[in-house]
Amino acid sequence: MSQRSLKQVTVNSFCNKKLATFLDSEKALDNSSFSEIDDYDLATNKISRSELLDKMISELAAILEWDEFEVKLYVHLLRVGPMTASALAKEIAIDRTKTYRAMHKLVNQGLVTTTFSSPKLCIPVSPKEAIQNILQRKENEILRIKKGGIKIIEKIHELCPTTDVSNYHTYHVVQGLQNIFSYVEKLLENASDVVYIVTTLKTISKMYHTSIPDKIKICERNGCEVRLLTELDDPRLQLFVNRLKATNTKFVKLPSKGMVIVSKDKQLIISGQQTRGHFSINDESETALCANSQELVSNLFYMCTFLWENSHSLKTSRCGEKDE
Repeated sequence: MSQRSLKQVTVNSFCNKKLATFLDSEKALDNSSFSEIDDYDLATNKISRSELLDKMISELAAILEWDEFEVKLYVHLLRVGPMTASALAKEIAIDRTKTYRAMHKLVNQGLVTTTFSSPKLCIPVSPKEAIQNILQRKENEILRIKKGGIKIIEKIHELCPTTDVSNYHTYHVVQGLQNIFSYVEKLLENASDVVYIVTTLKTISKMYHTSIPDKIKICERNGCEVRLLTELDDPRLQLFVNRLKATNTKFVKLPSKGMVIVSKDKQLIISGQQTRGHFSINDESETALCANSQELVSNLFYMCTFLWENSHSLKTSRCGEKDE
């Protein structure tokens, strides 16, 4: 074997190991929203590994609020191994100046390191270390906002006395799937009775990558019951239903492909049909209506109760195994 062939084998080995680690990082982080690996599409063979990689790059770029190009550089380094910025720019056919600027940002953010050699080699840090670096910075930002926010709130109360608006019936439209799920989490946390979640398997698979499963536990500890209504055409996809860990689950032919979540006597969240194709948790095109009108909440709660009473259950244990 020639020296060039041996080098190529080494590079390919490096690429496969690093990329496998990158794709498996979701398992290590579990409920973190770092990687939007679409389990539902993958399980139903609706997406290839190549498409999954492109989707992962887009998802990571959205989470970090970076340009997709910067994340693509990092992933490319993981695949091919250490190389100079100039060689990297040539390989992916991008302007060298743009590549140098992006690489400088990646170094500052802790995703890439460089050697002392001349020319410098750009070396990607492991995905686990990269995420830890990013999380540490985010945690520092959150801590700063919390400390500063408390002082600002106190000043607002001193300078701008507010009136009680809790008795008003209100509604508002929320845009972006991530924002919608944040409102769902808040609804679950503030619930005091039965909560219905009526949605598709595809949306359930997205909810798993948020804090919704944890909020369901909080809701149950507060003495509430979370009832999940969905369709199940393929028993093999029952995994996606079980892992949301609702108090009770039933299956029914859904009246629409949207999402309905209603907390008895409190609040409702309703959205239309989800975007066709592969929708991301960072998709800004999704919208939902949030309202606390007693009439709307009562009517929707009655409809969900009707569906619940006319649906069938598939007994499962909380770990996802069928009960005998």
